[in-house]
Amino acid sequence: MKPKLKVGIFGFGCVGQGLYHVLNETHGVKAEIKRICVRDRQKPRPIGPEIFTFNADDILKDPEIDVVVELINRTEDAFQITHEAMKNGKHVVSASKRMIAQHLSEIVGWQKKYNRSFLYEGSVCGSIPIIRNLEEYYDNDLLRSIEGIFNGSTNYILTKVANEKKSYAEALLQAQEKGFAESDPSQDVKAFDPKYKLIILIAHTFGVFLQPERVVNIGIDKLSAADLAYANKNNWFIKLVAHAARMDSRLFGFVIPQYITEHHPFASVHNEYNAVSVEGAFSEKQLFVGKGAGGYPTGAAVLSDISALAYEYRYEYKKAEQEDRYTFTNDVSLDAVVSFEEGKINPAEFETVKVQTAEHDRRFIEGSAKLLKLKEWSELDNVSVVLAPDCQVRQGK
Repeated sequence: MKPKLKVGIFGFGCVGQGLYHVLNETHGVKAEIKRICVRDRQKPRPIGPEIFTFNADDILKDPEIDVVVELINRTEDAFQITHEAMKNGKHVVSASKRMIAQHLSEIVGWQKKYNRSFLYEGSVCGSIPIIRNLEEYYDNDLLRSIEGIFNGSTNYILTKVANEKKSYAEALLQAQEKGFAESDPSQDVKAFDPKYKLIILIAHTFGVFLQPERVVNIGIDKLSAADLAYANKNNWFIKLVAHAARMDSRLFGFVIPQYITEHHPFASVHNEYNAVSVEGAFSEKQLFVGKGAGGYPTGAAVLSDISALAYEYRYEYKKAEQEDRYTFTNDVSLDAVVSFEEGKINPAEFETVKVQTAEHDRRFIEGSAKLLKLKEWSELDNVSVVLAPDCQVRQGK
C-alpha cells in the first residue's frame, strides 16, 4: 500500500466538484489532489485558482502524480488523456461511459502493456458498486442476466410524468434545472447513455466486449401523451430498462422503454435513482438501488476507485478468461406495445398479435416482433415502442 497517492484531475464539473468535496471530508482515503486541469479560463470556480492548470502536461508529465482522474465529456480527448497517462506510468480512473464503451477492449490491452490500472466504477449507475461486485462477488457465479434502470435523468422525467402528471417537456426542463440532464439531453432521452453502461456491464458479466453500434437502443423521446394515458389506464408505469441475458451460448442485450406493473421491483425506483438486478445460477436474483446522478454519489464512486488503487487493485475481467464463450445476437423476438398513427405500420409485420385497440387518435398493437423490426419502427415519425410488462425474449430460428 502506498502511503499517500497524489492525484491529477481533468475536468471540474458536477462530478469533479463532488469528488473534491468528498475527498476533503473523508479521513479514510490516503490521497491528495495536486492539480486540476480545466479548459475555460474565465469560468468562476468554488475553490482558489492555485490548484488549477490549463496545460494537460502539468498532470500527465508530473512524476509525482500517481493517479489521473478523467471526468470530461469530450470522448476522444478523454481517450487520449487515458492513453498518455497510462503510457507515462499513471493509473487512470474515469467516469466517461461513452469513451469506455467505445474503447474498452483497447484500454484493457494498455492495462497489460503498461502495467497500470484503469478503473471506472463511477461510469455506471453512480453510487451503486456494481462493477466491483461483478468482478469480485460474482466472479465464479454462472450469471444469467443483468438488467435495470441505468439512467437517472430519464428515470427522473418518467417519475415526474407518472407521479405528478407533468408533461414530458415540463419534466425534462426540471431535470435540466436540477443538473440531472444536460442542456442537450439526447444522450439520455434517446437511450445512448444507458446503452454505454450496459456495454460496460456486459464485459464484466459475460466477458464479451461489444461496440455500441451492435446494441439496440430505443429512447423515451418518442413517447406520446397517449402512451402515458395507456400506462395509467392499465395501472402500469413506464421505465427505461437496459437488459442483457444469455440463452445457451447466445447473448443478447438492448435498452428499450418498458411498461411495468406496480408490483415490479423497478416500480418503486423513483427520480434520479438507478437500479441493477443481477440473476445468477447460484445466487439467484439480487437488486441494487442507489442514486445514479449527482456530484456526490458519482464522486463517491470515483473516490472508491482511488482508494482501491492504494492497494494496487485492478479489474481482472475474469469472465473473459473463463471457458464459456457467448455469441452476441440481435436475432430475438420481443413482446411489445407499439402505438402509431393509422397507416404507419402494417400489423402483418408482427409475428403474433395479442391485442389491437384505438385510443386518443392512435392505434395500439400488443404483440411479438423481431428486435430489429421494433428498432426500425421506433425511427418512424409518431411511432412509439414500449416493451410489454411480461415481455418474453425468444431466440430466432
